[in-house]
Amino acid sequence: MSGDSGKKAASTADVLRVYWLASSPYKWSLILIVLGVLILQGGTLAAPWFLRQFFNLLATNHYSPEIVGQLMDVLMVVVLIWLVEWAGRRIQDLVLMYFQARAMAELLSGAFEYLLGHSYNFFVSSFAGSLTHKVSKFGRAFEIISDALLLQFFPTFLFVFGAIVVLFTRNHWLGIALAAWSVLFMAFQIYVSKIRQPARVARAEADTKVTATLADAISNQATMMLFSGEQFEKGLFAQAVALWRKATVKLWLTDNLIWAGIGLFMIVIEGGLLYGGVLLWQRGAFTVGDFVLVQAYLLTTFDRLVSINRELRRFYSALADAGEMVAILHTKHEIRDKRGAKQLAIRDASVHFDDVTFGFYADSILKNFNLTIRGGERVALVGPSGAGKSTVTKLLLRLYDLQKGAILIDGQNISEVTQNSLRDAIAFVPQEPILFHRTLMENIRYGRRDASDKEVLEAAKQAHCDEFISKLPLGYDTFVGERGIKLSGGERQRVAIARAILKNAPILVLDEATSSLDSESEALIQDALETLMQGKTVVVIAHRLSTIMKMDRIVVMEQGAIVAQGTHLELVNQRGLYQKLWSIQAGGFLGGGEKTVEEVPIEAVAEEYEEPVEEK
Repeated sequence: MSGDSGKKAASTADVLRVYWLASSPYKWSLILIVLGVLILQGGTLAAPWFLRQFFNLLATNHYSPEIVGQLMDVLMVVVLIWLVEWAGRRIQDLVLMYFQARAMAELLSGAFEYLLGHSYNFFVSSFAGSLTHKVSKFGRAFEIISDALLLQFFPTFLFVFGAIVVLFTRNHWLGIALAAWSVLFMAFQIYVSKIRQPARVARAEADTKVTATLADAISNQATMMLFSGEQFEKGLFAQAVALWRKATVKLWLTDNLIWAGIGLFMIVIEGGLLYGGVLLWQRGAFTVGDFVLVQAYLLTTFDRLVSINRELRRFYSALADAGEMVAILHTKHEIRDKRGAKQLAIRDASVHFDDVTFGFYADSILKNFNLTIRGGERVALVGPSGAGKSTVTKLLLRLYDLQKGAILIDGQNISEVTQNSLRDAIAFVPQEPILFHRTLMENIRYGRRDASDKEVLEAAKQAHCDEFISKLPLGYDTFVGERGIKLSGGERQRVAIARAILKNAPILVLDEATSSLDSESEALIQDALETLMQGKTVVVIAHRLSTIMKMDRIVVMEQGAIVAQGTHLELVNQRGLYQKLWSIQAGGFLGGGEKTVEEVPIEAVAEEYEEPVEEK
C-alpha cells in the first residue's frame, strides 16, 4: 500500500449498494417521500389539463355570467390542485430531512468506525488530511445522490411518462413523438454521462490530491521552515493545483459540449410538436387550450431535463467522491480479531517470542527470533538502528501480523485474543508521543478514561507534569494544540508517561521514554519510572546505555537477531558489541572526547565495531 490508500475509487454499483443498505432501515420514510412525489407529479400533470379547459372557454365563448361561472369553477379546481401539491411538497421535504439526517449520521459513524479498524500500516501509508476529506465527502455525497434520485430523476420520469400519456390521448402522433424524443434524449444523457464519468473521477482524485498536499505541508510547517522548504512545497502544491486545473477544464469542456447537444434536442422537439399542433389545428383537431397544454408540458419537461443535466453533473461528482471512501470500506482490515477471539487473561504477564519471522516485502527484519521475558522481569533492548528493536514492540502490540511463529503472553497466542484486551494489558510510551488537540486533563485521562480527576492529578504529579501544568494560566484545562505542538518535547513526554502511570497496565513498553528530556527532568522521570515499573513486566528500548544499567536483563540485537544478553556487568565484562559501546559512551566518543554517556547514541559507534560478536 502506497501513496494514500492504494485503492482506486469504487464503481457506481458499489456506491449505490452501500447507500441503499444505509437507506433500507427507513422504508416508511422512503414510502412517504414517494407518496409526496406522486402527489406533486399528479398535480403538475393535472393543472395544465384544467388550464386547457380554462383557455378553451376563453377562446370559444363570449362574455356571459354562465361562462364566468364555469371559468371560476375551473380556477377553483386548479387552486385546489396547487394546494394539494403544496401539501405533498411539505410531506416530502419534512420526511426527506429526517431521513437524510439520520442516514448521513449513520454513514459517517460507520465510515469512521471502519476506518479506525484499519491497521497501523494503513495509516502510516495514508495522508491524514486525505482520509479526513474522503470521510466528509462520503456523507455529503449521500445527500446529493438521494436528492437527485428522489427529487429529480424519479419525479421527472413520472412527469414525462404522464405527459406522454396525456398527449397520446389527445393525439397519438404527438404522444409518440414526445415518447420517442424522451427515449433518445435519455439515451443521449446516459451515453454522455458515461463518457464524462472518467473526467469526474480524475477531478475527484485531483481534488483529493490538492487536499492531501495542503494538509501534509501544513502539518509539517516547522520542518518546512527549518529546512527552507517553502519554495519546494510551493512547487509541489502548484503541481497538484495544475493537475486539478487540467482535470477541471477537461470536465467543463465536456459539459459545454453536452449542453450544446441538449439545446439542439430542445429546439427539435418544441419546433416539431408546435408544427404538428398547427397541422392538427388546421383540421379542427386542436384547440387553443391544447397549445397551452403542449407548451406547459414542454416547458416543464425542458425545465426538468435541464435540471437533470445539472443534477447529473453533481450526481456523478458525488459518485466519484463517495467512491474513494467506499473503496476503503471494501478494503479488508489487515489486522482482525479471529472469530471467537477471547479476552486476554493476565496472570504473571510473561512474554514469549516463539520462532518469529517478520518483514516487509521480501526482506525479513526478524527471522526465527526467540525471546522469553519472565513475568515481572525488566528487559532492555539495545542495538543499532535497523536491528529490529522497535519491530519487536510493534509486534507485541500486534500492529502487524507475523509471517511465521507466535507471540505468547502467559501462554496465550496474541493473534487469538481480542486486540482491545491485548492493548489494554500493555502501557506504551513512544519516543515521540503525539497528543490530541484537547486539554491536558483529557490527554492524561486517555490512559484510563474512567479515572477520576484526583487519579489524573496524582499520575501527573508522579510524572512531574504538575510542575509545568500548574504554571499555565488555564492549568489542566489548557489545550495542547494539534499533535501537542504547544508543548515542548519533554513536556509531551511527561504527559505520555503520566498517561502510562494512570493506565497501570501489567506490561510496560518504553521506547526511549526519556530521550526528549533535559538532565533535570530525566532524573525526575527516572524516579517516576522506577515506581511505575514495580511489579510489571517491562520492555525498554534504549540508545543511552546509562538509562538501562539497572535492568534485570539487557538483550543486544543486531540485524534482527539476539547477539548477546545478560546484566549490565556481565555484558561489560564480555568482549562484545555491548562492551565496546559502553566503553565509548562512558569514556568519550572514539577515544577521549568530552562526550558523556547521555550524548553519544549507539548508532554513532555501530559502524566502528567490526569484530565478531560472541553470544553469551
